[in-house]
Amino acid sequence: MDGTFASLLSIALGIGLAAATGFRVFVPLLVAGLAARTGYITLSDHFQWLASTTALITLGTAAVFEVLAYYIPGVDHALDLLASPATVAAGIVASAAVMADVPPAVMWPVAIIAGGGVAGLTKGGAALLRAKSGLMTGGLANPLVSTVETVGATGLAILAVLVPLLCLAAVVCCWPGLRKRHASDGSVAARPEGRPGNVQLRAYVPARRRLEIPPPLPADRGREPR
Repeated sequence: MDGTFASLLSIALGIGLAAATGFRVFVPLLVAGLAARTGYITLSDHFQWLASTTALITLGTAAVFEVLAYYIPGVDHALDLLASPATVAAGIVASAAVMADVPPAVMWPVAIIAGGGVAGLTKGGAALLRAKSGLMTGGLANPLVSTVETVGATGLAILAVLVPLLCLAAVVCCWPGLRKRHASDGSVAARPEGRPGNVQLRAYVPARRRLEIPPPLPADRGREPR
């Protein structure tokens, strides 16, 4: 029973860290490395390097540059596109690194499917929020969105380390909402005309002027009577 509960805690910790990577790639890995360095969590055998001094310095530097880059207009949208594959990979690494009490036959499928999946879904939701913010405010609210994402990544990673089961419950509760948002945003173009939420742009086509041809003159019009 103790082994099963320890495995459940490891899985919950891994999924929580993977969800945090959807907001920032390097911040959750840095939090996990620091927690392992202080002895608060245990890393898997193949991921002990995450708590090394070199890894912590590298992750810290990368996290600072990543956080600052999201405050640069235009760069934030480019990072949303370029960082999507890196986010899935970071989610897999973050979840697999902390599943020390889970057998490898279970660890890797859970890390790839659950960890990579929740990281990609969180990243997609954050990117859609930034895109809508840019369209509605002309990019003025994007720094606020970046701040919320950074705070969310840090807070979610710390919550996963301190209270893994609570973090897992929060992720599970938010999962249907994220999936619904992705589905609704992807199906706007497929909605028939007349339903709410469907915005259609129509090109203005001027009405074609009717060409009026005068009737022909009678053959005897204009002739003088004899």
